[in-house]
Amino acid sequence: MFKKVKIWATNLKRQLILLYVSYKDPRVKWYVKIFVACVLAYAFSPIDLIPDFIPILGILDDIILVPFGIYLSLKMIPSDVIKDATLRVDTLKGKTKPKNWIAGGLIIFGWLFVGIWLVSLFLIN
Repeated sequence: MFKKVKIWATNLKRQLILLYVSYKDPRVKWYVKIFVACVLAYAFSPIDLIPDFIPILGILDDIILVPFGIYLSLKMIPSDVIKDATLRVDTLKGKTKPKNWIAGGLIIFGWLFVGIWLVSLFLIN
């Protein structure tokens, strides 16, 4: 059973990369790009609609919403774009992933700012 879950998760990750590559294609309509951007943002965001610390429901929203969003996105993208994106994803497989140090630094800076703010809020009062 664990092997099936691992295969499902790997396939889900591949579909997210496929969505990202398809998103950049100029043949995709603007409203589809907005929907795909929302799906990708929700999939990679640490902030959920239902927080993960709530038993069962916290994980259930990720198990239902992300695959459903991927499914709808793939249905809205033209099939020729998906074929081209699939070929591109297959050629990218095994290559090193680009690192965006600026985005990583901004995220770390943001969390440090929030942490310092919370500490100062509780220690000063």
